[in-house]
Amino acid sequence: MSVVKHFRELRVYHEAFESAMQIFEYSKQWPKEERYSLTDQIRRSSWSVCEQIAETWRKRRYIAHFRSKLTDADSEAAETQSWLEFALRCGYITQAFFDELDAAYEKVSGGLVNMMANADQWCISCSQVREDGAEYEVTEGLTYPRTPTPTNMGENNISASSA
Repeated sequence: MSVVKHFRELRVYHEAFESAMQIFEYSKQWPKEERYSLTDQIRRSSWSVCEQIAETWRKRRYIAHFRSKLTDADSEAAETQSWLEFALRCGYITQAFFDELDAAYEKVSGGLVNMMANADQWCISCSQVREDGAEYEVTEGLTYPRTPTPTNMGENNISASSA
């Protein structure tokens, strides 16, 4: 098993992208009156699965965000399946095409659910961060550098109480 370094290497991304491209190509044949409804909606939801997976990859620093984005991707996959069913019932796609893409989105959904269930294996979590030899301790929660408070205000500075 190789280490995934980019979201494009994820099987769920690849499957979702290929499926979205099939939908795009196939939907070019749909009636023009569907351009701003079914065609637009199914393209958007299928593309959004890919976009959510890409965003998820960048959210690996935080397990809660990671799971949230995976949930969004899974929701978009389900929306795409719903639009596919409308396309089937309207006669715009064949049963075979529906079955193929419905199965593909089930596979994508299964992969996303698996990633959610094993988020700790996917997320970036380490106790030390290294940068050119410098070591930083990572503590629970976010910490920010504190702005130093001047110890000597000087004679020309006006204090808050005198303003």
